[in-house]
Amino acid sequence: MVKIRLSRTGAKKRPFYHVVVADSRRSRDGRYIEKVGYYNPRATGGEARLTLDTARVDHWVAQGAQTSERVSKLVKEAVEAAA
Repeated sequence: MVKIRLSRTGAKKRPFYHVVVADSRRSRDGRYIEKVGYYNPRATGGEARLTLDTARVDHWVAQGAQTSERVSKLVKEAVEAAA
């Protein structure tokens, strides 16, 4: 099954996440199919907290991909911010 989920990068105690489309059997930070955005929970000042290609997310969901719980909230947040 294909999932849209977060892949953790960044330094220790300074997380940074890529929003990726990956096979559910792969490890969290392993190989992925496509990167559709990023999420920086520690963004300050002028830094972007969330960047997401909602068109690609919609494409993958239409193909049968499932979003993780956190990514679902982030997609909703990105759609509300765009409107």
